[in-house]
Amino acid sequence: MPQKGNKQPIPKRLDAVEDYMKERIGLHESFDFGVRKLVVLHKNVHIYYTNGLCDTKTVIDTLREIVRLKNGETLSAKISEAIKNRIPHQSVETVETLDEAVDQILSGLIALFVENEGKGIVVDTRKYPGRQPEEPDTEKVVRGSRDGYVENIVVNTALTRRRIRDERLRFENFKVGERSKTDVVIGYLKDVANPELVAIIRKEIKGIQIDGITMADKTVEEFLVKQGYNPFPLVRYTERPDVAATHLLEGHVLIFVDTSPSVIIAPTTYFHHVQHAEEYRESASVGTLIRWARFIGILISVFLIPLWLLFVLEPDLLPDSIDYIGPEKKSHVPVILQIFLADLGIELLRIAAIHTPTPLSTAMGIIAAVLIGEIAVDVGLFMSEVILYVSLAAIGTFATPSYELSVANKIARLVLALLVTIFKVPGLVIGSTVLLIFLASIRSLDTPYLWPFIPFNPRAFMQILFRRSVPGSKIRPDIVRPRNRYKQPV
Repeated sequence: MPQKGNKQPIPKRLDAVEDYMKERIGLHESFDFGVRKLVVLHKNVHIYYTNGLCDTKTVIDTLREIVRLKNGETLSAKISEAIKNRIPHQSVETVETLDEAVDQILSGLIALFVENEGKGIVVDTRKYPGRQPEEPDTEKVVRGSRDGYVENIVVNTALTRRRIRDERLRFENFKVGERSKTDVVIGYLKDVANPELVAIIRKEIKGIQIDGITMADKTVEEFLVKQGYNPFPLVRYTERPDVAATHLLEGHVLIFVDTSPSVIIAPTTYFHHVQHAEEYRESASVGTLIRWARFIGILISVFLIPLWLLFVLEPDLLPDSIDYIGPEKKSHVPVILQIFLADLGIELLRIAAIHTPTPLSTAMGIIAAVLIGEIAVDVGLFMSEVILYVSLAAIGTFATPSYELSVANKIARLVLALLVTIFKVPGLVIGSTVLLIFLASIRSLDTPYLWPFIPFNPRAFMQILFRRSVPGSKIRPDIVRPRNRYKQPV
């Protein structure tokens, strides 16, 4: 671990400040870090800045006000106080140490030092490079808002506050990473969120000791829930402000990480990962239909391949009405190997689609469908039914709203298929039971992962199966232990 910067007081001599900046952050070595030297009322003033992170117009307006300072404004105050009063900006603060000033400069603020005064002024002139809010690719809806979170944490909190204009909405800021000093913000409703949950998340974030979190929210998640090699997601990600705001109103806590367009929702259960904003943009009946179709797709993605493989290995289990299921002739390649190869091929195609330029993606799809799919069946590498059922399972995987959950379900599917190959019927039964027990044993931030199924809560489970209309949903979910249970007056 690198040593933290000394909490060195700001010296009164500006040449000492300049020497510190040269030694600490490479003044005159790094081209993007600079200093502007002025003389104001016969006193030297140094202004330090980082190119590319500052808004040029705000910096020019600040300099203009400083050089216009008159003698009469400093009769009863120091020059630094007069400068602070003249700067036309809503965020102007005083710093007492060079270490704090350096952190602010590297975050995009400018720092002003006046000769013989021993303190500095920082002005928030940040303007980070980034894109405009747009609809997330992974959470599209037919009807609904088209804005989405971006890589700027200030924009993200603003998009959230725009939807919840409540004076009890809180955003607490932390800096994480000894070198990266990344801004991490937790958001919650003070009169709704469980204080113990907020305290746990606050403690975990403060306790992160690492050089930097350049991988942003995923790094924070690994420190927060300590997932290890468990493939099932323990927090939910979203890039939609409306989804995040809805969870805030239910009593969840949001975690924003600068440079990431995704927001962490905590705590979450398995069933949080199978819901989508589209269900709440339609009527209750249509939303329920969409939800059931999605549930069927998720079940297909996990159990279709193991079940079909069991019927292939044990054809006597098939009822006479569906005895046509299964290959008509033997294959030289074991069925389980075909399944693994086909799943690997689909995964490779997904990876290739991510890295393939858009104009070439259509050609790649044709190659995959015609050359690889049909020819592989013709030469006997795959049976046609293997391609069919693996494709259906892949469709169920793509229908899963949470990408992390879809990958975890794929791992579960392959493990079940392997157990069926080795143990036949006992493999499917025992494997499914172990999977259920494993999911029931998971606790994310002291939250049962399969709630409201295990432990069973009839009222909440019915809300999982049936999308209720908003006027009929007056109580917040018990799982987050909200301070205020009622969404509406009762």
